[in-house]
Amino acid sequence: MEIVKTKSELKEKLSACRRRHQSIGLVPTMGALHAGHISLVSRCVAENDICVVSVFVNPTQFNDKSDLVAYPRTPEKDAAMLEKAGCSYVFMPEVEEMYPQPDTRQFHFGALEQVMEGPYRPGHFNGVAQIVSKLFYAVEPDRAYFGEKDFQQIAIIRSMVAQLQLPLEIIACPIVREADGLAMSSRNQRLSPEERKKAVLISRYLSESRTFAAENSLAATKAFVEQKIGSEPLFRLDYYEIVDGRTLQPLKSWDDSDYVVGCIAVYCGPVRLIDNIIYKSCK
Repeated sequence: MEIVKTKSELKEKLSACRRRHQSIGLVPTMGALHAGHISLVSRCVAENDICVVSVFVNPTQFNDKSDLVAYPRTPEKDAAMLEKAGCSYVFMPEVEEMYPQPDTRQFHFGALEQVMEGPYRPGHFNGVAQIVSKLFYAVEPDRAYFGEKDFQQIAIIRSMVAQLQLPLEIIACPIVREADGLAMSSRNQRLSPEERKKAVLISRYLSESRTFAAENSLAATKAFVEQKIGSEPLFRLDYYEIVDGRTLQPLKSWDDSDYVVGCIAVYCGPVRLIDNIIYKSCK
């Protein structure tokens, strides 16, 4: 495994791989890696000749600058985990390498960005599109791998790929959870012991809501989750939406779509956590 710091060096190394007709997979990350990330890396290694993992905390996707400062950074640990997982190249650029000048590009995602995360994190998805497109141009992967915990982000990235007509496949991978059910996230490292004990209730209430949904309306199920979350003093709910899994638009009835997903964002103390659950799958 090699650690690469610049786009020019990365392009040079990957050009040699392409000349050998090797397929290239990319796993974009912001570091502070956990087993969820490694599951993406393992799939990338299995499905491609070359696995590239980027480790870069992207400043343009943080609408809250204090969140950017607090975001965990563990580069040495990350590198050791990636080497063990079979990664070929780790791309660890500095901010100046990715943004030698401000990126003024504005992406437009229509209704996809006007729901859920969109109103709560203005500019977030534009920042995601900026950095992910930069990574796609630098790596030119055949496939890129993303976790379904960031459900809305995957839809945004698919839209960006279509808009830019990039020749790659986006692979969405299932959420990886802790033994007690909490969705794995780098942000979990910031939870206090008390907050960590409470955080598991997010996934527990979502799971309970799927049982509840079998005999109740969509509106009643949404109210069920909101009431459960609202009853916990450590929690502050940003949103809980039950949406079409393709368009991300809120639904009024279970019969309105064959792909129904519940998406949630909750503050547990000062730490914002997201999760989702599939009520009805077309897969």
